[in-house]
Amino acid sequence: MKTPCNRRLSAVFGAVLLVLVLGLPALAKSRPPVVLATTFPIYQITRNVVQGGALSVDLMLPSTLGCPHDYALSPRDMMKLGKARVLVINGLGMEEFLHAVLKKAGPSLKVIDSSKGITSLITDEYGNQGHRQKNRHDHDQVNPHLFVSPGMAGLLAVNIASGLSKIDPKNVAVYQENARAYSERMAVLDQRVRALGKRLVHRQIMTQHGVFDYLARDMGLTIAAVLASHGVREPSASEMLSLAKTIRTKKIRAIFIEPGYPPKAAKALSKETGIPVVVLDPGSTGPKNADPAYYEILMDRNLKTLESVLGGNGR
Repeated sequence: MKTPCNRRLSAVFGAVLLVLVLGLPALAKSRPPVVLATTFPIYQITRNVVQGGALSVDLMLPSTLGCPHDYALSPRDMMKLGKARVLVINGLGMEEFLHAVLKKAGPSLKVIDSSKGITSLITDEYGNQGHRQKNRHDHDQVNPHLFVSPGMAGLLAVNIASGLSKIDPKNVAVYQENARAYSERMAVLDQRVRALGKRLVHRQIMTQHGVFDYLARDMGLTIAAVLASHGVREPSASEMLSLAKTIRTKKIRAIFIEPGYPPKAAKALSKETGIPVVVLDPGSTGPKNADPAYYEILMDRNLKTLESVLGGNGR
């Protein structure tokens, strides 16, 4: 039997539940539309573009993941996708794990391909990217790591702003101005990259996987060898011998590796050849609440590292 106190509690609970049920649709409409960015670098660029606008940005994959080679969607990823109105992707095959999901998503989820229309793409000479996409010009494998080049990063921002402007036309001016400002910052950084490239003495480099290809092209550097497929698979014994030979023949000065990838093979090659293992950070990982200028901070550090290792200013 319910007491007067219990009846009052039940009435209060029912009233609260009714308010919640009736109020949820209005509350959802009042919240900023959720924009979901697949990877950390695309998330960072999108955050720069939306500042001052009406859109809320979230990151789909863990910020410490890096390039999602052979990634499998988790239930948490699916929940984030279910709440998102907009999905900003890297494109060029980086998000193969989303292919089946996006086919079923329907028109309710707007997808912005940040790489759409960008030309001067690099094909994967070493076959180590792990992302297969039909190139706009042929069927070669395309390197999707545009974000490591400051000049390309500026183009990604412009594409993202264009896509968001169609979804939130009231804030077109905000997104376009933010993209313009970001692109200008990237242009300044691009000038520094190219100027340093002209000063470097040693131009043959070795990287962990193909993430630095666009940056190397900007600087006039040649990637003479890559350590392993995806940066994860360990080279075989015969591959290690071949890499050691390339290091000696090309007079490579260092093995550039990335944060978060296993350094075991690089350290073994370093011991065999006597050249150092040096960390370069492409900005594919970082803290989720990183400063909007996080990329520029990393790139400044990378340029100082490259100058030190490759002999800038005639050293």
